[in-house]
Amino acid sequence: MLLEKERVGDGSSLRAAGITTGLLWNEIGVRARQVGIQLFRQLSEELDGYTYHNEQGCLNLFEPHAWSERRKLLPLYERLGTEFQVLDASEIHRRWPALEPPEDFIGLWDPVGGYSEPEEYVPALTARIRQLGGEVREGQTVIRFATRGQSVTGVVTPDETIEADAVVSAVHAWWPPLWQQLDLRFPIKMFVHQRYVSQPVTQTWTAPPVNVDEYGGYFRPALGNRILLGAETADRAEHRVDSLGFRMNELQTPLAVRDAAVQRFAPYFSALRDAKWESEHIGLLAFSADGDPIVGPVERWPGLFVGAAFHSGGFSYNTVAGLLLAEFVVHGAPSIDVSAFSPGRFGAQDEINRYLDSTVAQSGAVRRRH
Repeated sequence: MLLEKERVGDGSSLRAAGITTGLLWNEIGVRARQVGIQLFRQLSEELDGYTYHNEQGCLNLFEPHAWSERRKLLPLYERLGTEFQVLDASEIHRRWPALEPPEDFIGLWDPVGGYSEPEEYVPALTARIRQLGGEVREGQTVIRFATRGQSVTGVVTPDETIEADAVVSAVHAWWPPLWQQLDLRFPIKMFVHQRYVSQPVTQTWTAPPVNVDEYGGYFRPALGNRILLGAETADRAEHRVDSLGFRMNELQTPLAVRDAAVQRFAPYFSALRDAKWESEHIGLLAFSADGDPIVGPVERWPGLFVGAAFHSGGFSYNTVAGLLLAEFVVHGAPSIDVSAFSPGRFGAQDEINRYLDSTVAQSGAVRRRH
């Protein structure tokens, strides 16, 4: 049974950029994304109305200083059999004429990366769950956990108590008010993030999704010859969620953030220069203290499994995170070693509490992109 407090996707899923790359920063991330990308490809064949767009792969751009650090990971990618190509600025422009990166920028191209349109993926996946006999209940807010002794035995909504052999809690930004009943506090910080979708542009263009951490954002193609542009607000303080009644549409961002992002990216992406903007989507990103997701069983509460803090890559993690959590529930262990994602890895609770009680800006957190 799947319980959703509003409609499926109303958290951050339908606000996501949906960009996927397998070229992450450690071995467990790379291995997890290898599985996740294969699942996206499989679902692209199985789900009606959904396509995993990897026709152009995914491009990660780096200025020279940042590239000197990222290039240290190339031996890891080679050892794990992850495909990549290193491209200079002229080769990037040759392949995708709409892209004109600075001459000293380096591109790390992921040929199996790509993107999904959340507006296609979420309804298609929900429909498939129902076709397979899964029960999806929307408009059902879980207000607390049902417990027996030190075990979690189900969940409680305003209308009923639902007993379960296992409870998987993947409530994203709502973890503080829900998990406090169990005195669960993980070192997670949440930050406002915004993406914008243009009206159809007049220029016909082809390009992969492009991540540029040094410019604090990314862009990609969107349906109908549109552009999706994402921008972080590095100096904005974390956003705290204290109520189960919080809704993402409460979040606001000045339009100056969008306009500044356009100015940063337009010099090397010509289609942006005359773009008119159609929609704005604001949500929250969740980062753990070490930047990696939190996935697995909660040892001191048998029966409870959590999935949280998927940084800027929550959408891209959803396939493999679902698989890993299902394997934990059914088999007791996942098919790949994800001990680095363990909920119990963070050490002393006093240290966690000090981190949570502090206030940081996004620039002060461990940041990961897609």
